Amino acid sequence: MGTDLEAPTWPAITDDEAAAILLRFPASGRIDGTRWNSPRPFSAATLIDTTRGPFFLKRHDRQVRSVAELAQEHAFIAHLAAAGLSVPQVMLTTDGASAITVGEGTYELHRRSAGDDLYRDSLSWTRFLSPEHAHAAGVALARLHEASRGFDMPARTVQPLVASFSILPAGDPMAAAEAYVAARPTLAAFLAGRSWRRQLASLFAALAEGLASRLADHSPLWTHNDWHPSNLLWAPDGAVETVFDFGLADRTCWEHDMATAIERTAIAWLRLGKDDAIADPEAALSLIAGYATVRPLGRAEIETVLQLLPLVHIEFALSEVAYFAGVLGDHAAATRAWDEYLVGHAEWFLSAPGQAFLARIGAPERV
Repeated sequence: MGTDLEAPTWPAITDDEAAAILLRFPASGRIDGTRWNSPRPFSAATLIDTTRGPFFLKRHDRQVRSVAELAQEHAFIAHLAAAGLSVPQVMLTTDGASAITVGEGTYELHRRSAGDDLYRDSLSWTRFLSPEHAHAAGVALARLHEASRGFDMPARTVQPLVASFSILPAGDPMAAAEAYVAARPTLAAFLAGRSWRRQLASLFAALAEGLASRLADHSPLWTHNDWHPSNLLWAPDGAVETVFDFGLADRTCWEHDMATAIERTAIAWLRLGKDDAIADPEAALSLIAGYATVRPLGRAEIETVLQLLPLVHIEFALSEVAYFAGVLGDHAAATRAWDEYLVGHAEWFLSAPGQAFLARIGAPERV
């Protein structure tokens, strides 16, 4: 949520650690060395060279992901691969499992996917390098949604850092928010001393009127829920070659995924409060235009995405609060996740720049 570099929360994966884990994955070969460690904050990950090529090894704290929880995610990846989408190949252990637990860590291993990692060192909420990249990302998102159809696994179980979708579709979003918080004791404990109900009720009153009825007929769909350029690998011609990092994937709907993609890529949130010109409506329009080349969109569909957009981050923001407060015991980070992310991002859409951004995307000549 800031631009300053900070020490990683989770220690980097060592060569010895990686070598021991690879012994459990017979197709991976033996380690030659690590070439890169991810700076991302929620897990530890490294790109390693082996006698059978490069692989991507990721370690989660057991409080964040279990083997069973990763199995849900990996089943979705397998479905997308079977439908022809380029996604990471999840490696299997000698017992046929897609993840293992060792000590306090849960590990998964992927074969290095095709494509250039052009945005590898980019900060969160990074814009696309060009309108052409935004357009290509829209095409790839629509193709993912087409490939997702037929995957009917229920929504993921309660766990940290998942972009679930239970509050905004509810006829009574406050009651749904109460249920969400009650199911997560560490989140409830953190919020106990805050006027969180009043703040959420205010946001829902200002931004969610009629949204539940708009979403009433939406078709549930497993979606990516973290669509930004650094989760895409790129071909030399500017097309998306591979989609990866399904850590936030869950059963939502395509409108949720589209709104999330716009929220992740068209607004420079790290400059919020420092600069009025943080929005890039042309990037959002390029993303939507790319999507529409695969799946044409009507005005009502775009209007639903735009009404969902100011609040689409709420459940993941709540999940971040629970992660910081419960898993890490970091009260200051949990407070920032609530004040600056959950509340701050939603309130920006009520500002003049936020309203102008929504109006620009929803202009009739653009539909």
